[in-house]
Amino acid sequence: MRRLLAFCLIGLSLALGPFHEAQGQPARRAEAGKLAPQRPGQTDVYILSFGLWGPQSVFESEAQGAARILETQFDGKGRSIVRVNTKRRAGATPRTLMAAATAAGQVLDPAEDIVVLVLTSHGGPEGIGLVAGRDALLVTPDNVRELLDRTRAEHRVLIVSACYSGIFARELADPRTLVITAAAADRPSFGCRDGATWTYFGDAFFNKALRREVRFDSAFETARSLVTERETREGFDPSNPQIAGGEQVLNRLREACRAVPVQQAGRAARSAPC
Repeated sequence: MRRLLAFCLIGLSLALGPFHEAQGQPARRAEAGKLAPQRPGQTDVYILSFGLWGPQSVFESEAQGAARILETQFDGKGRSIVRVNTKRRAGATPRTLMAAATAAGQVLDPAEDIVVLVLTSHGGPEGIGLVAGRDALLVTPDNVRELLDRTRAEHRVLIVSACYSGIFARELADPRTLVITAAAADRPSFGCRDGATWTYFGDAFFNKALRREVRFDSAFETARSLVTERETREGFDPSNPQIAGGEQVLNRLREACRAVPVQQAGRAARSAPC
């Protein structure tokens, strides 16, 4: 069954149409009004979280949950945009994704601030799927590079929760781009069930590790162990999550962490230092 799922996703990725053909109208400047402005002298974190696969609700839930946790950990309230596809609504299209990236680029300071881009979907060896209504498209590393560049941010974090997502680490990681993926480039990941709140990786990384570990690299190591333990226990071959690049980003994120106001009394304190 697991092999059948992997082969189905490979065939599906090959059948998807190209991302660029569906971009349509240019990004709207009005999107910028939805984001809080950059604060001079402070490293602000802007969050773009996209659930791309409409037929299964887990990707909508994961994109929304990831954005909430990132907002809390990096003082990002008012600085996030979530776009999702559902069975009834096409909210994450090439046009709306580009509009969101453009909106972030209109308000952030490219040298001072950070963009965190979260993508959750099904994936194949050449990219991840975007299913919005009747449109089924392939989102490749080149497409994601364009999204990141559209934000103008010099320091970026890309988190991809999908099968075979290690291709994005291989193609996009560099000292200013931290890439975290749910699987290696040649491995499927698990938990993409309609009605679920999280995928296996999303649950381990966002819902468990990142709530306790402010540092992305530390949270990743915790999540990788949790995912591998779960997969082994349930009889799956390990998905082998990946982390690459981002040396300069991690330093800047530590600055952002230290700038977060002390949490109000009664709220749980972080268990890990910046």
